[in-house]
Amino acid sequence: MDVVIPQELIERLAAARRVAVLTGAGISAESGIPTFRDALTGLWAHYDPQELATPEGFARNPKLVWEWYAERRARIAGVQPNPGHAALAALEKRYEHFTLVTQNIDSLHQRAGSRAVVELHGNIARVKCSREETIVSEYPDDESPPRCPCGAWLRPDVVWFGEMLPADALARAETAAEHCEMFLSIGTSAQVYPAAELPLRALSAGATVVEINPERTALTRHAHFSLPGAAGVVLPQLLQRLASA
Repeated sequence: MDVVIPQELIERLAAARRVAVLTGAGISAESGIPTFRDALTGLWAHYDPQELATPEGFARNPKLVWEWYAERRARIAGVQPNPGHAALAALEKRYEHFTLVTQNIDSLHQRAGSRAVVELHGNIARVKCSREETIVSEYPDDESPPRCPCGAWLRPDVVWFGEMLPADALARAETAAEHCEMFLSIGTSAQVYPAAELPLRALSAGATVVEINPERTALTRHAHFSLPGAAGVVLPQLLQRLASA
């Protein structure tokens, strides 16, 4: 399906030196990864998200939470990046300054070849100590959950409900938004803060804001350009037009 891409957008992208991108669950869903709530099916259908993705839920039942994330980790491991991920990796190579901020925890951007990735919500493949918050790369896989050498439970290195985003990641994301010339918001509902504030920061700083999403969002009316469609369809066509500009 051909996407209507304004020539003015291509010209602005071609002239830009600083580009920032924000991606949400939509681009991962195109690879077959269900959103958190969509994954609450089968044996997990009767569980409250508060039991599976909060520090309090982990404290009450660490085994349950660990096994939930182990199942999600195994599912994600079998998924491949889609053309949207590949197009963003290729887009990064065009610019002197390019920052890809993602709300996703699946590493698909990195697997597609992206390098300048800021993970706002952590990464499900990493494990950290629940007490010291240090990353632990080796641990026994016959415990559920395993323990850190310090004795505390290990947990996935993801941001749970009620937790603050990693300060360094948020700072890098805000700096990229405030200093870019082009800001692309892709596959995100624009409802989860503080990520939803990033395109608004870019707008306030004078950047051109582009939204790529199948549905209208709270950002649509503010964006300079709105390209309705899936990232895996829109981004390759955008890249192709840019290459011939």
